[in-house]
Amino acid sequence: MLLVIKKANVYAPEPLGLKDIFIAGSQIIHLASPGETTFSGLKLQEINASGKIVTPGFIDPHVHILGGGGEGGPTTRAPEILIEDIISCGVTTLIGCLGTDSTTRHLESLLAKARALEIEGVSTFIFSGSYELPLITLTGNIRRDLILIDKVIGAGEVAISDHRSSQPTFEELARLAADCRVGGMLSGKAGILHCHVGDGPARLDLLFRLIRETEIPPTQVIPTHVNRNKSLLEESFQFIKEGGYIDVTATLQLEEGSHLSVSQVIRSAQENNLPLERIMISSDSNGSLPVFDKKGELIGLTIATQQTLLDNFKYLVKKEILSLEKAIKLFSTNAAHYYRLTNKGRLSPGKDADLLIFDQHLQLHQVISRGQLALNEGEPLLKNTFSRSR
Repeated sequence: MLLVIKKANVYAPEPLGLKDIFIAGSQIIHLASPGETTFSGLKLQEINASGKIVTPGFIDPHVHILGGGGEGGPTTRAPEILIEDIISCGVTTLIGCLGTDSTTRHLESLLAKARALEIEGVSTFIFSGSYELPLITLTGNIRRDLILIDKVIGAGEVAISDHRSSQPTFEELARLAADCRVGGMLSGKAGILHCHVGDGPARLDLLFRLIRETEIPPTQVIPTHVNRNKSLLEESFQFIKEGGYIDVTATLQLEEGSHLSVSQVIRSAQENNLPLERIMISSDSNGSLPVFDKKGELIGLTIATQQTLLDNFKYLVKKEILSLEKAIKLFSTNAAHYYRLTNKGRLSPGKDADLLIFDQHLQLHQVISRGQLALNEGEPLLKNTFSRSR
């Protein structure tokens, strides 16, 4: 069956104007001016997108698909993510990771969950490892994981500058980054080392040493959670100036709060004339959001959701902090480029048919994931296996 989205105002992310989008299987096969192209003898499914905006689906590069947390004991383990929650937030591609707990949550389970979500309808990838070093892998080392396991695209989230980390040495981190680079080269993947950065005073010291004292390029490693405080953000901006990329965590608040909001980060990046193409936004969804006192004692706990991605996207555009084109790059295209997801992040023939359909007020009406209508008028059409069986 051929799916046709008619009379859509297309942002690819560049504005293309009104287009008909033709989808066969899981891919976009053609874009044309409305009514310019017709097919005969084929069964068609049509979506009238007149007056609507169509964008690439969101890419979330940091998701605890198995659930994260556990820092407050077994009752604080966050739940697994569900396909309905993913689709409802406009996410069509995600990268799964482990966090603090790699004892009761396992890399094999992470891979199985990623495969399950892909069967249910979204595109998935994973990082090998967790907070700790030596790195936990599926095959014995990260090079083999990258080369032999299709879904593994890097290592992470390895914790630095955090009281929950394994306190990795510079030599350990440098060796891991080197293995990621060579494994990525041999596998044709990005081979990224994805680093959780905590509140510790060392901040990005290890990463600056890595790019200044070795031959590893700054693009091989990315720090995440860099908006947890002003000093860390300032260092992350310097990391961009030296050629690196950063990952900003979408927090629950849209403006002032305990962490710097996405809008604050973007405004500050603009004031510093930084290339926004080197910034990505992730949700940290289904990871716990622990609050520690000065002694490192847990005093509060909430859970992250992917809804923060959609909320921040709409906020940035509605407040005219970013144009729609630049916002799409921030939430989709940048991650596709950085992680070498070559079929993602753009609307053009040959790319995966991952699309979001918004009205003029940025209300999300439809989601198409890998060519399949996944959400229609706010109702998820993709259901997790156990919901479907009831």
